[in-house]
Amino acid sequence: MAQIKRALISVTDKGGVLEFARELSSLGVHILSTGGTARILREGGVKVTDVSEYTGFPEMLDGRVKTLHPKIHGGLLGLRSNPGHVRTMKEHGIENIDLVVINLYPFKQAISKPGCTLEEAIENIDIGGPAMLRSAAKNNESVTVIIDPADYGRVLDEMRRTGGVSRETNFLLAVKVYEATSSYDAMIADYLKNQIVQ
Repeated sequence: MAQIKRALISVTDKGGVLEFARELSSLGVHILSTGGTARILREGGVKVTDVSEYTGFPEMLDGRVKTLHPKIHGGLLGLRSNPGHVRTMKEHGIENIDLVVINLYPFKQAISKPGCTLEEAIENIDIGGPAMLRSAAKNNESVTVIIDPADYGRVLDEMRRTGGVSRETNFLLAVKVYEATSSYDAMIADYLKNQIVQ
């Protein structure tokens, strides 16, 4: 059973995210967020800590680098049952991140637009999102990961009923993540392959 005390929320699809975050907050979950998601949550009355405040490192390179940081990935990948991991995390000020809620940049929508250039397509290739999703999914015994807003209700229901999220649910959500990220990468590869001049 995964206990959720800290969540990282950074979504492209904002549908339902404010209500979900409000519920998490009411259950005592501390929320980390970035950019537009953080702004929407704050405007909706949800207390949020910016990822850059938590990491002590600013977003940079036009937003290309914001979550690629040891305090994020250490918080996702650290094994709670491994004393060495726990000791190292404490030594470096890395807190557990127990829930990750992320949608990927809309690559498909970008390349579907008439006149989309290769440069525009490349700017819509998500890097940090898949990295965090994969980190969370790898450590699914302890970390809950949501890529699909349709799963908000299921996770909240379990948290209300049991105080956490079951191993079975976390495993199913992790599978969903790997299905989504593999499809995303395949779509990017196909697009780029079609740009090669024969």
